[in-house]
Amino acid sequence: MTQVPTLAFVEDDSALQKVVLEGVRGFNRTLFANHPPGQDLAIEIRDPERNEPVGGLCGRTAGGWLAIELIFVPESFRGMGLATQLIAMAEEEAKRRDCHSAWLDTMNPQALTLYQRLGYEIFGELKDYPVGSSRFFLQKKLAPKI
Repeated sequence: MTQVPTLAFVEDDSALQKVVLEGVRGFNRTLFANHPPGQDLAIEIRDPERNEPVGGLCGRTAGGWLAIELIFVPESFRGMGLATQLIAMAEEEAKRRDCHSAWLDTMNPQALTLYQRLGYEIFGELKDYPVGSSRFFLQKKLAPKI
């Protein structure tokens, strides 16, 4: 007879995140066996003085889509067009990986304006996240690779 597993909250979830991520990705491979596997995508911003990563973009390509999961530009480097460059680089790599579209989400009104200026269109809004604000979901069709 199989024992019933226990459930517990954890403080440090780094090991758990890896187990869950690998489990979901493995299961998804069985669901979409005829599709190319997803690939992580990461672009770093390196501090020119310390030559260390200080920000960047993290995402993933899968199912013909680029999912931009995180973008961070340190305050000292804002206003230099780095977010625009990060997104352009990610989109170019996504097209190289045969992606037809991209999506991302934001709670930041300034980022929302930037993304719309870059051609992203809102397809969903989660109101009151956080309370009194909204989280917006945006998508963009990527031009075919030339």
